[in-house]
Amino acid sequence: MSDPVENQPPGIAVIVLAAGWSSRMGAFKPLLPFGDDTVLGHVISTIAEAAIGPAYVVVGNEAARMVPAVEARGAVAVVNVGFADGMMSSIKAGIAALPETVDCAMILPVDVPLVRATTLAQIATSAGQGEAAILRPTFRGQCGHPPLIRRRLFAEILAASPEATLRDILDRHQQHAQTIAVIDSGVLRDMDYSGDYRRLADALPHRRHPDEAECAAIQDAVGTPEPTRRHCAIVAKLAVEIADRLVAKGMPVDIEAVRAGALLHDVAKGEPDHAMAGARQVAAYGFTEVADIVATHMNMPFEPGQPIDARHLVFLADKLIKGEQRVSLEDRFAPALAAFAADPAALAGAQRRRAAVAAVLAAVEAVIGPLGHLSVGNPVVSVES
Repeated sequence: MSDPVENQPPGIAVIVLAAGWSSRMGAFKPLLPFGDDTVLGHVISTIAEAAIGPAYVVVGNEAARMVPAVEARGAVAVVNVGFADGMMSSIKAGIAALPETVDCAMILPVDVPLVRATTLAQIATSAGQGEAAILRPTFRGQCGHPPLIRRRLFAEILAASPEATLRDILDRHQQHAQTIAVIDSGVLRDMDYSGDYRRLADALPHRRHPDEAECAAIQDAVGTPEPTRRHCAIVAKLAVEIADRLVAKGMPVDIEAVRAGALLHDVAKGEPDHAMAGARQVAAYGFTEVADIVATHMNMPFEPGQPIDARHLVFLADKLIKGEQRVSLEDRFAPALAAFAADPAALAGAQRRRAAVAAVLAAVEAVIGPLGHLSVGNPVVSVES
């Protein structure tokens, strides 16, 4: 039997680098508004949500404003009086402030604020499963933030010359490094300029759903075939255009949920009960709302007068696309109705699905008009053509 101590997770802290001048931004980045919080507050909240260990926030510029802001969020403020010497001085200050109980430190710049809590937790879990000196998250093969560094490298970092960078030290230990593939484009997205800030702030409300690149990464991870990907892309274009038109008419539809749900609805195509199999795979990455869309894309009951949501639109768009072609509902369901003619139970199920799709279609067209005018995909064709 293994020693129980060996199975204990390592003591982890997250060092948040927030001491710089923000000169390229033209405004002080950590305290810029970000959603319902500030950039700093959002980052600290993400670390707390991950529940992996304490946050040590290194401050320098605007320290008089930053220290109270950090401490009000329950994080530890570390003042770097030499912050003007560059980022390495802040990394050293953060590491020097860590207690002996901390075995590993993640290094997260405050201007990389879209990293998900699930990503931090995934890195922490990997740290508890191996002994690599460095763990680096990657998204679609590209290394991002935050790297995790074990204590055995702390002394080398603290002794590094003023001209050294953390990348120099990490590169010297490539043979002791491990990469962790994550479904999180946020590990690559920083904000140096005002345009970057606006793009990240605009993306924040939608981070509970995977973006297009993350959907592609999920498809990569589970091996979704290329023809299925093309089908999903066409379904997504149609579903999003319908959603756009509904929103323009004042209906509260989550367009990003529609896009992600449509891109992933057939992610497990070919597996038994592929809707539920795909839902489990998507939920495993932390995207529970999109998983619900995937789970219901084959069969989504609908009653007239019921509010239309993302699940209904993906259900509808999927039935209007066969392979890569637009089809009518009559042509879409004709093969199933014919095939199940001698099986009353299966036939009744197909008829219920067709009636539900027709009800969604009628509800949508009552708001935006006939869908035949939409430009997405190919013209409606017969499946016999």
